[in-house]
Amino acid sequence: MLTEFKTIAGGNITSPTGFTADAVNAGIRKSKKDLAVLYSETAAVAAALYTLNQFPAAPLTVTKAVLSETETLQAVVVNSGNANAYTGQQGIEDAWATIALTAKALDLDPSKVAVASTGVIGVTLPMERIEKGLEELAKGGCATQGGVDQRNQGGAAFSEAIMTTDTRSKELAVEIEIDGKTVTIGGAAKGSGMINPNMGTMLAFVTTDAAIEPQALNHLLRSVTDQTYNMVTVDGDTSTNDMVLVLANGMAGNLSLNEYHPDWNSFQAAFLYVNRELARMIAADGEGATKLITVKVVGASELTMARTVAKRIVGSNLVKAAVYGADPNWGRVIMAIGNSGYEITEELLDIAIGEVQVIKQGAVTAYDEKKLIKQLEQGEVQILVNFNQGTEKATAWGCDLTYDYVRINASYRT
Repeated sequence: MLTEFKTIAGGNITSPTGFTADAVNAGIRKSKKDLAVLYSETAAVAAALYTLNQFPAAPLTVTKAVLSETETLQAVVVNSGNANAYTGQQGIEDAWATIALTAKALDLDPSKVAVASTGVIGVTLPMERIEKGLEELAKGGCATQGGVDQRNQGGAAFSEAIMTTDTRSKELAVEIEIDGKTVTIGGAAKGSGMINPNMGTMLAFVTTDAAIEPQALNHLLRSVTDQTYNMVTVDGDTSTNDMVLVLANGMAGNLSLNEYHPDWNSFQAAFLYVNRELARMIAADGEGATKLITVKVVGASELTMARTVAKRIVGSNLVKAAVYGADPNWGRVIMAIGNSGYEITEELLDIAIGEVQVIKQGAVTAYDEKKLIKQLEQGEVQILVNFNQGTEKATAWGCDLTYDYVRINASYRT
């Protein structure tokens, strides 16, 4: 039986024991915070996954190189406003320099620091501003434990600093009991546009004070990412900078977790919850979005079928536009399913939008169109597809397509 976990009111990436964070405006952007550091008192087991874009940004290349040589990190430095992507050798050198400057500011070995960036592609980093910003962060004591309130403020500042076109911070934390110890998992993410995972610009950072074996953490992250971040789409474009990074510093004092630990399933459930909620927040805050779209596919004959169809529906511009306008045109869902590439038995197909079933055993029902419109007017629009062909299921998240999406992206640099 799974142990229950509880959500921490106002929790964030610094809620787990031993983690602090801070952020400043370094001048990369006009006024908002744009440079952030996350710090762990002790070396933390680390795991990461990266974009599948063929032009990965320099910070991803460098962080991947760091983690190929070590299983632990103690700090992460992140900037917004500049992606340091498609910047050639200079971008690589700047990413390494950012790590070196952060290590110096925190009195760490550079091998214990990861780097991430988000923002405009094709522009080199303003290194003088970053150096001054890191000096300011060091003076402010971003590596000091402080009280709970101070830590929470630092975590909130971190979440704010990593945003680009996001309209709100994305953060949460939960507590769970492992080996009689209170273990905390916290997270922060950013992502609003250029979202089409296999991860996709999204960044997610997860912290925990649980002790966990490196291989177990890597396997868990990969499995959970496939169920969460890789099931989100806003606009069908995969960014150059997408990354999810997890740090586990072991300061909760539990016995090291792995798949054979008696509380593994409980920890796995809490970890999945944190990442799923961050993924939902990313989808709900899609550029120009007014509604979250949740598509659940059940009764599929294979898992890839369920995942592909769910993402095909939630990623369809026609479905997204219909949801925006509360247009009861369920035919667009049919269109998206039919384009999935899978063989589907029509007479077994069931489709419901919210509480209204529109297709039953392949036939159109005598549904109430006014009630269907009401379902499409909700802040979260739920679409359920049942193939009745098997036992596999998957859920994908996205958002509606609005006029504001075009406005935002027509002037992203200006």
